[in-house]
Formats: sequence, structure tokens, C-alpha cells
Amino acid sequence: MSLPALEDIAAHTGSTEPIDGVTRIETSPREKATPIIMEMMHSVYPHDQVFGQYCTVNDYIDCPPDELFAYMSDTRCLEEWTYSLRGFTETDEPGLWEAYDRLGSETKIYTRTVASEQGRTVDYHCAWDQGKHLWMVYLMRVVDAQIVLDKPGSVVLWTNCHHPFYDRNPYPDASPPDRPVWVGDFWEMFGPGHLLEMKNLKAIAEYRHRNGLPVTPDWMR
Repeated sequence: MSLPALEDIAAHTGSTEPIDGVTRIETSPREKATPIIMEMMHSVYPHDQVFGQYCTVNDYIDCPPDELFAYMSDTRCLEEWTYSLRGFTETDEPGLWEAYDRLGSETKIYTRTVASEQGRTVDYHCAWDQGKHLWMVYLMRVVDAQIVLDKPGSVVLWTNCHHPFYDRNPYPDASPPDRPVWVGDFWEMFGPGHLLEMKNLKAIAEYRHRNGLPVTPDWMR
């Protein structure tokens, strides 16, 4: 017996026809759905279509997931594997860290890490110039590679969303007066830039694991 899937929507619309944007085998048999899927499989994708609203990079890291998660859960790890965040110091507000993003010369960046051990999620909530509204959110998850790839290690998933503030500085009064750039100016480079940083994370974690070093170094303990 079928479960009452979408029954509430059918009752609301008064029709068993699918609503816009829903493709299911009951209403779109394989012969009808295959051309739709093939149309979505382009050999070339415009950059904006791939990275316009969301930027996602992923990689396999030969490091135990619990150890990698513990390392990434400490905000200070960003000092090691990010391209340009340096000089982390904790502010008077517990859990909120101040550093410099050298992409913006003398630009201060504020970071709060929100981590969940159960799902191994690590979200870095950040903002340039001020620490009251952390609108730049880097969403990361560490997955046990044994489950998804049938081998030891970790798979790291990383997504950024194109917040509207990337297009306009919401706090211009907090900006250094002579800074020529805004973080959103780099959005088109987020894909390759984050992939570069992911490779940093991979190289550092794998080196420590391979050589019997603590993945979380002593200076962070």
C-alpha cells in the first residue's frame, strides 16, 4: 500500500496533477523524464550557472573523520589551511575570534565556529570589519569515507551561499578608509579559491596522519 505522499498538496490544489517543479515517475515516466535529464547534462556550463548562487567543493582526505572533525572544530585551524586568514586572537566575547584577512590588506575578519559532533558539521560564521553580524557562512561536513567510498578516511563537503551582502557592503562605516576591494569582489574566484584551500586542508591532515602526528597540533591544545 502506498504512503499518502503529497496527499495534502493534491487536496489543496484539487488535482492529482503535479505542481510546477516536481518530476516523479508517477506523472513523468522514464521515457518522458530522460530528455529532461539529458537537457540538464551539458558538456559546458556557464560559470554563473555553476557558482552564481552556491559554491560547493568536495574532496577525499586520508585522515580519520573524528580526528579531522576535531581539528576543524577549532577556529584556530583556519590559521593553517586557509589561504589568507592570519593572526587569530579570541575577543572578549567567548567563542568569537578576530583575525586579519590578507586578501583585504589590513582587513579584520571575525569568526565563530558552530560545530555538531553528531553530524560532524562545522560551520564557520564570519564577517569582514565587524563581529556583530556574521553573515558569511562556510558550511562544512566531514563524512566517514568508509560509509560512502568503502575505504578509510574522510570526505569533506563544503558549500557557500551567495548572501546579498556579497554584492554590497552592509557596514561601510566599519571598513578601512583606503581599502580598494570588498569581499564580494572575489565571489567568482570562490570555487577555485576554496578548492585551493581544500587541498591545503588535505595536505596538512594527511601529512600528520601519515606520519603519526596529532591531527590537532599541540599549539592548538
